[in-house]
Amino acid sequence: MNRRICQTTCPYCGVGCGVLAEIDEQGKVTIAGDPHHPANLGRLCVKGSALGETLDLKGRLLWPIVEGHRVSWSQALDTVAERLQKTIAEHGPQSVAFYGSGQLLTEDYYVANKLMKGFIGVANMDTNSRLCMASAVIGYKRGLGADAVPCSYEDIELADLVVLVGSNTAWAHPVVYQRLVQAKQQRPHMRVVVIDPRRTATCDIADLHLPLQPGSDAGLFNGLLRWLQQEAVFDRGALSGCLSGLDDALAAADPWSPAQIADFCQLDAALIERFYRLFSKSQTVVTLYSQGINQSSSGSDKCNAIINVHLLSGKIGCPGSGPFSITGQPNAMGGREVGGLANQLASHMGFTPQDIDRMKRFWQTDRVATQPGLNAVELFHAIDRGEVKAVWIMGTNPVVSMPDADRVKQALTRCPLVIVSDVMRHTDTGTTANILLPALGWGEKDGTVTNSERRISRQRAFLPAPGEAKADWWILTQVAQRMGFAAAFDYQHPAQIFREHAALSGFENNGSRVFDISALAALSDAQWQHLAPVQWPVNARFPQGRARLGDDGQFWHADGKARLIAVTPQLPLHPHHLAYPLVLNTGRIRDQWHTMTRTGKSARLMRHQPEPYCELHPLDAKNEDIHAGDLVRLSSAQGWMLAKAKISTGQARGSVFVPMHWNRQFSAQARVDSLIAPITDPYSGQPESKHGRVRVQRWQPAWQASLFLLDEALLSNTGEWSNASEPPTAYWSKIPHETVTQYVLAGQTDIADWRGWLAEHYGFIENSGRDSVQYQIAQGKGLFHLVAWRDQRVVLALYVSAQSLQIDNDSICNAFITPPESSYQRQALLAGKMAQGQLKQGSTVCSCYGVGEEIIIGAIRQGCHSVSALGRKLKCGTNCGSCIPELKALLSQHTPAAKSELQKAG
Repeated sequence: MNRRICQTTCPYCGVGCGVLAEIDEQGKVTIAGDPHHPANLGRLCVKGSALGETLDLKGRLLWPIVEGHRVSWSQALDTVAERLQKTIAEHGPQSVAFYGSGQLLTEDYYVANKLMKGFIGVANMDTNSRLCMASAVIGYKRGLGADAVPCSYEDIELADLVVLVGSNTAWAHPVVYQRLVQAKQQRPHMRVVVIDPRRTATCDIADLHLPLQPGSDAGLFNGLLRWLQQEAVFDRGALSGCLSGLDDALAAADPWSPAQIADFCQLDAALIERFYRLFSKSQTVVTLYSQGINQSSSGSDKCNAIINVHLLSGKIGCPGSGPFSITGQPNAMGGREVGGLANQLASHMGFTPQDIDRMKRFWQTDRVATQPGLNAVELFHAIDRGEVKAVWIMGTNPVVSMPDADRVKQALTRCPLVIVSDVMRHTDTGTTANILLPALGWGEKDGTVTNSERRISRQRAFLPAPGEAKADWWILTQVAQRMGFAAAFDYQHPAQIFREHAALSGFENNGSRVFDISALAALSDAQWQHLAPVQWPVNARFPQGRARLGDDGQFWHADGKARLIAVTPQLPLHPHHLAYPLVLNTGRIRDQWHTMTRTGKSARLMRHQPEPYCELHPLDAKNEDIHAGDLVRLSSAQGWMLAKAKISTGQARGSVFVPMHWNRQFSAQARVDSLIAPITDPYSGQPESKHGRVRVQRWQPAWQASLFLLDEALLSNTGEWSNASEPPTAYWSKIPHETVTQYVLAGQTDIADWRGWLAEHYGFIENSGRDSVQYQIAQGKGLFHLVAWRDQRVVLALYVSAQSLQIDNDSICNAFITPPESSYQRQALLAGKMAQGQLKQGSTVCSCYGVGEEIIIGAIRQGCHSVSALGRKLKCGTNCGSCIPELKALLSQHTPAAKSELQKAG
């Protein structure tokens, strides 16, 4: 058979896993981890494993659209260029902005940044990386002198102690977590500390969990700095040659005694001292931190508090040690390399006179921006005020992801020119666009990305461009040429852009900038095509790349030293408020990615957490008479949303957790960032997305329902198929299944005639004849069930109840695939129950193999009393391993003897 295999890189988180995409002669794509890629060594999480399920063209934006009308590329590009030029002519270049994404490839990013900062001439080029990595950037620049992560993934496996801070690594970066799990099994003396207000899946392997007060991390690490000083674990004389700022940092830390920290962090002093002893006595330590640190009004200081303890203790630059900020997006670091943030120019250069002059000469332009531009939050405020009148949004969805998201939507709706480049036709942001430009997606585009450990990898195309979709770099180049900059944007191939990017990194560098990939500036197109993963810098000194930074004691401040930063810890800026008594924490869940544009297409990824939810502590839920599965209304000073309640003792009392992923394409009112205030870190401009103030109340519906529709289409009055639209109900959530789309519905206004409702909104008719719809109805007080058939195939099923809806989703979905034949089976379907002989799956625990909770519980009762036993029988937990914490929880709950077995499990 004619099969081909493409080596590429996963488009999800910043781990940057290598992927093998195998394409057969029918075009079917099979996904596997690349065993030779250093980031993952063959591992993939469930999202990466499901990439092949997300490659269909359903919902894709396939041609340019201007003011609601399909146009040619030539017309669209002319319109973009003309309207940008007109805006600049009338209001000046400051009235124009670009907003990019960590989903862009480095080559795309480079062209966008060059056009905005080098030729339009202002620095209003920011990115959604501002929302996740900006504080980490400031922390590294203040501490080390450059935005340079000093570690490699290998260091996590070599460390004696791994400290996970503000990171549910098990769910957000599963492959890194599995590398840690394996290392801990192979090196039993390794210890793991998790610092997080919640007890998350990451705590599964923790030797110590510190459930500190939300936002108090800097106090904990200031106290550790003081402890290290008192324990005399450093030589002041030796450190003076490579560190500055020592006295000021230690003076700032001096008041932070264990008693002070216990009060500030709301932790037991004994736990604090245990953590401090582990850190000071361990020879090698990696501190892995992510959004729980960065997304804060004092995120930069938190990052520097972590970096401080590594610098003072010397646990940096050597195997198994270092402060390691792990990136949220696949190419957030690549964007930082080319200057994708508004406070950067390009290639890790800033806005000094020397850097500006250097950029002018390299780009051969006198229009280079001379000062930082608007960062993300400032940018959308400027749009709201009418100061920015044209914005080009590329590969991101700020109406969902920005704080105060409702205000962002209003601002874009009023903006005279909104250009959106995206892969999907309908997004929350796309609804505000004047111009929609179809971009290539993963598997279709060609370029490079850089992961959390500074490793540059190729993302290769293995699918044809769908419709009229184009690469982002090509779209930008064509617009630049039409704006009069043809000579500087004469790109014909992404390798050409990469060579220029690499050359710029080495231009007049002489070791002053750590980001230097000048050894790659002479790659031919063929060499670029076959570029192997490599960690920067890649230059004359390190032609094969460099695994660790700072191992020679040299850093990148002007004096060559690293710098301790005096930190004054602060709690989040949201004070306690009687109207909004609970702290809102937002974040990722295991099987979804960002705003679900890609993962939402996969039925098995949707099964793990199919609806937006709010996780509460049992006592907080009891205070509001909320039970598991209830609909709740969360409200803040900025907005409100609806979600299903989940009750968990792992959730800190006084706090709630809500996933960041849901949007208008998947739920009626579930954009959690509409509740978040636009409070930012003063140094990084990063929003405080981990801390809001909300009230949670039970939202009592008059009825609840589930509507199942055959995927291909719905019935219409003409007997033809028609497309579905979102349900006209107060609450709805869309859940894709194989061949079936389910809508979970609820409303507070009674609907007297459900058949009429179906006819009005879904074309359901009751005529007779060859194309007639046959149906069964069961109804009674507070209950209405209807199943519709056409040509012996189930096409629609509706289940309504005034009480909590009790139906078996799996059985109903199976009936759309294999129509029930007997009268008994049809009656079971009408009741929404399992037919005889069917097995109840329950909610999905293992997405890799589609293993449900009820199946697992059944296996436990049959004698599978360990994770490994469950794996042998059901395969759950044997692929990516992300479900193992949930398997252990089920074992603990359903096996009396399981607690003693857990130490031996899997």
